[in-house]
Amino acid sequence: FCHHCPMAEGVEKEKEEGPVPVDGGGDGPNYTWTQELGELAVRIPVPMGTRGRDTLVSFEDGRLSVRLKKDSEPLIDAPLYKKIKEEDSTWQIDETKDGKFIVIYLSKSNQMEWWKCVCEGHPEIDTTKIQPENSRLSDLDGDTRGMVEKMMFDQQQKMMGRPTSDELKKQEALQSFMKQHPEMDFSNAKIQ
Repeated sequence: FCHHCPMAEGVEKEKEEGPVPVDGGGDGPNYTWTQELGELAVRIPVPMGTRGRDTLVSFEDGRLSVRLKKDSEPLIDAPLYKKIKEEDSTWQIDETKDGKFIVIYLSKSNQMEWWKCVCEGHPEIDTTKIQPENSRLSDLDGDTRGMVEKMMFDQQQKMMGRPTSDELKKQEALQSFMKQHPEMDFSNAKIQ
């Protein structure tokens, strides 16, 4: 294809940065995966007739390991990309029109970041291309909602060239300190 055409440039760029993530995820060796900010779902196809007792699934000590008992080779056995909350993670066998799957739900330790991949060394996605589902602030728990509202406020302040909430707090603390210490001369102070 033509290297001088704008269309060809876009194709090259997509190859370099990876495909647009589907549901925030992609394809790995022997599996597909999706993610939300707080959780990943990993779907591994298995033969029809596979039951829970036929599988060995482990997501302990920062490693994901999945194997069918009858097979010597694991379907997945690699270190996880980031930390998870093991106690909040789970797995199950699902049967759909597309076949049977082991579905693993991994709860992220940091619930405010996108993962590039499920396991270290596996194919990565470009997290900047993730199109998150719009969620309502009312759907969020109190701490998360507060954090999102603060981020939205700070973003708005920056766009208008005004100080962020942290900068406002610093200014208030400094003004309070200056009032408590009128004997000090702050005329040549460089305040950042």
